[in-house]
Amino acid sequence: MEKGFNNMGVEDLPEVVAALFEMGKDLPVWTFTGDLGAGKTTLIKALAAQLGIRDAVSSPTFNYVNDYDGKLYHFDCYRLKSVEEALNLGLEEYLDSGKRCWVEWPEVIRPILPEPRMDIIITHNQDATRNYSIIS
Repeated sequence: MEKGFNNMGVEDLPEVVAALFEMGKDLPVWTFTGDLGAGKTTLIKALAAQLGIRDAVSSPTFNYVNDYDGKLYHFDCYRLKSVEEALNLGLEEYLDSGKRCWVEWPEVIRPILPEPRMDIIITHNQDATRNYSIIS
């Protein structure tokens, strides 16, 4: 299934969040792809808030994964150079756990990402709005 949202502002995030939870309700692994500043972490913060996560949500750029109350594993794979590096860090164990795993910058680890999953592609527009393409 594929769905798109175009020209969405921050005020429209609740609509995007609701659609993501509906489309991805049975999928524990979600990926978030977009350029630097596209809004991946902003969207993940809004999603985490909907789950009731009270911890400060931030991108785990230097430690690769944040665990939020055992409800969510949040990955940032921006600095990974290879699948082997991800395997050495134990990321595959998280991905295969059946628990909710949200992955920013999934390109390098795509070969070990389970199917089915939900892929969210975010692009930002000149007017500070965002486009969201959701594939599940």
